[in-house]
Amino acid sequence: MMAACMELATVTGVAEACRLLEMPRSNLYRLRKPVFKSPKAKQERPKPPRALDDAEKEEVRAVLNSERFQDQSPREVYAALLDEGVYFCHWRTMYRILDEYQEVRERRNQLRHPTYAKPELLATEPNQLWSWDITKLRGPVKLCYYYLYVMLDVFSRYVVGWMVAERESAELAGELITAACTTQGVAEEQLTIHADRGGPMIAKPVALLMSDLGVAKSHSRPRVPDDNAYSEAHFRTLKYCPTYPERFGSLFDARRWCRCFFTWYNQQHHHTGLSLLTPADVHYGRAEEKLAQRQVILQQAYQLHPERFVKGEPTPAQLPDAVWINQASTPLTDETASIALNESPQSPILPVAGTEDRALLGSNPSADTGERCNPGQGPALCPGPTEAPLHCSGKR
Repeated sequence: MMAACMELATVTGVAEACRLLEMPRSNLYRLRKPVFKSPKAKQERPKPPRALDDAEKEEVRAVLNSERFQDQSPREVYAALLDEGVYFCHWRTMYRILDEYQEVRERRNQLRHPTYAKPELLATEPNQLWSWDITKLRGPVKLCYYYLYVMLDVFSRYVVGWMVAERESAELAGELITAACTTQGVAEEQLTIHADRGGPMIAKPVALLMSDLGVAKSHSRPRVPDDNAYSEAHFRTLKYCPTYPERFGSLFDARRWCRCFFTWYNQQHHHTGLSLLTPADVHYGRAEEKLAQRQVILQQAYQLHPERFVKGEPTPAQLPDAVWINQASTPLTDETASIALNESPQSPILPVAGTEDRALLGSNPSADTGERCNPGQGPALCPGPTEAPLHCSGKR
């Protein structure tokens, strides 16, 4: 077909021949193209007569790597030698000489960022490792924000404390930490609190307070966004809630919405990282009972229709034994793990609230009036409580 097309093209032209034979012209052109011949071996470029000889290059390299100039750039060396009345070559040639020996790198003695150790934190039970952070909530007008403080138990994902305030403050953060530790019954040397390097997190008053409480502190590495992943993921869940508003009308409005959200999150939200258990179930030791109930239901379904379970007898997903912030390459032993907290008799809801700028923690939903949450769809905004938040001190 190709030969016929080439023969016809001599009579009718290439375009007409390809049209009559319904053949792409590119095929014909490709056939006519001469066979590509391999290029000739690359000849070595002759050395210019004005180039430095080998001895001069060695002299320049020795000067650049001398003790005097070893931490200076070729431009600096070039200028310093000119001021002393010495000229070897242009500074660009100095770079070429160094490049021949693969010595082009940072030569200056500059301050470098220190290497920060990666935080490797393990939690095997609730109240061993907490993570906290602050996020902004949009206020009624532009450039008006409210600040949401959230203290999260990493193992159970249970929100042990939260607060909405009009400002970021180390003093408010200290009150939140104190109230959460008191309500959860945290003992000395039991808890580690992890945070990023924001102002309130690294403030000296907060560090001194945590030392007085016997709580170890941990911070993310600078410019590393995923060292505080649990708090960031929690804020993502909060701000992608279907009822999360574009703006909050007032501080009271923000607190009302957050109270309903955290009640739903702790008590009704089935967390994918917790085998679809709620944070409250894991935090207060009800996980094994819930999983046993699910096993009974799955076993009944299997007995009714075993053909629907192609992989055999079903079992519910199991709760992770350990939760890490930056899992260590070598697993820790039991001796190095944190001391676990005994089962707490506290109520599963944190019943502490506060004044305008004091710690506002999740209150008992039975004590609130006018707020209801829709199960499965996140918190629903409802009329606010008829009573003001509880005013309480650090002691309970």
